[in-house]
Amino acid sequence: MLTRRSFAALGAVAGLSACARVPEEAPSRAVATPAAAPIPPLPDFYGAITTEPFPIPAIPEGVLPPESWRREMPNPWPDRRRGTIIIDPDAAVLHFVQSPEQAMRYRVSVGAEGFAWEGTARLQFTRKWPRWKVPATMIERQPELEPYSVANGGMDPGPDNPLGARALYLFKNGKDTLYRVHGDAVPQELGKAVSSGCIRMLDQDVIDLYDRSVHGAEVTVLPSMKPQQVSQLY
Repeated sequence: MLTRRSFAALGAVAGLSACARVPEEAPSRAVATPAAAPIPPLPDFYGAITTEPFPIPAIPEGVLPPESWRREMPNPWPDRRRGTIIIDPDAAVLHFVQSPEQAMRYRVSVGAEGFAWEGTARLQFTRKWPRWKVPATMIERQPELEPYSVANGGMDPGPDNPLGARALYLFKNGKDTLYRVHGDAVPQELGKAVSSGCIRMLDQDVIDLYDRSVHGAEVTVLPSMKPQQVSQLY
C-alpha cells in the first residue's frame, strides 16, 4: 500500500552539510545553551479515539506545543456568520466562527494546493473517512498514483488514506475547487509547508471541525504572500 507518508517522500532532495575543522591552537570554548522549556501535558481531546471505524492513536506527549493546540479565542471576524471558516495559509491557521464574540482556532499544515488557491467558496459537503480520488494534475506529477485516480475509484478509507478521518469539500459557482480541508496531519507538520494536499489537520482536530461545520457556509482562503513556496513544493 502506498501511504501518504511514502509518496510525500518521493522527490525529496538530500542536503549535504560541511564541517569546518577548528585549528588546534584555537582554544575550544563551550557555549551554554538554555534548555528548552518542557511541553506541558496534552489536553484530553488529543487522546486516542476508539469509537471510529478505524482507530485514531493519541498524539504523543512532548511533540505538540501549546501554540498548536486547538482553542477558543476572541473572534477576529465578528461580522462573519456562524459557521464561516477562514484559512490563512501563510500563518497556517484555520478559524471557525462560532459567534460574533468567539471563534475556534486550529493549527494546520499547508500543501502546494493550499498556496495555489484563494478566494471565497461554499462548504458543499463533508465526508467521514472519505475516499481519496487523486486529481489528474497530481497524477501528471506522480504517475505512480494512477491506481487511485477518479477513473479507478480512488483509495479506500482507512489509516493509510491521506485524507484521514474527515474531509471538507469546497465548491465555487457550483464547481469543485479541488480544495480540501482534511485530516491525517502529524504534529511535526503543523505550521509548515508540506509537499502535497491542501489544508491538513490532526485527525482529532478535523473531527472537531467536522462536528461544528455548517452545510453551505462560506469558506474564505486568504491570499498567500509567499508564492515562491508553491514552486518549491511542486
